[in-house]
Amino acid sequence: MSTWWIPISREAGPNTTQLRVGRLTKAHGLKGAIKLELYTDDPARRFVPGAVFALQVPTTSPWHGKTLELAELRWYNTHPVAFFKGVPDRTTAESLLKAILWIDQDLEQESGEEDAWFDHQLVGLSVVRDGAVIGRIARVEHMPAQDLLHVETESGDVLVPFVKAIVPSVDIAAGTVTVTPPAGLFEELPDDEPAPTQDRPEVASSDDAAETE
Repeated sequence: MSTWWIPISREAGPNTTQLRVGRLTKAHGLKGAIKLELYTDDPARRFVPGAVFALQVPTTSPWHGKTLELAELRWYNTHPVAFFKGVPDRTTAESLLKAILWIDQDLEQESGEEDAWFDHQLVGLSVVRDGAVIGRIARVEHMPAQDLLHVETESGDVLVPFVKAIVPSVDIAAGTVTVTPPAGLFEELPDDEPAPTQDRPEVASSDDAAETE
């Protein structure tokens, strides 16, 4: 298990869940700014001054169990850069790199974002491939690079990257997730067969050639 897949320590309320909205990727300048990778289609709603984020970091991080309050979000060359309270310089900013940002979300409210679902909505859904059910989503794993669907199948567990190319459709009402996986994701590929040996024409020896003259 990756050291980055560590549950955050702050508990959500009884009617809330936690929604992943971003990841801190790179220090920007000398005044504590940090570049963001956004996991939300609505940064103007999620990243407002005063917004508080729970942090997903390794247990060895000095930031484990703490939160960050946003002071300001700016855009540089179409890339989002965040300033947080308590992060005054580049050294402090670098101690936060790779941290994943989470917010509390009311379970009774829609996320308001296209192609966005909560973990509890996905867990238990049937996984359909070519019209046939091949498994069930047991949990969602949030990794720094992307989300993974942990799918239980008859032949074993499979981690499916939760990207549009592989998971083109999620139908919560129908209880299904449609997948179009690359070859080998859900089954073992057969070993390459050796190339057939081609018959070579017999070549007459020099002695035989002499006899035909």
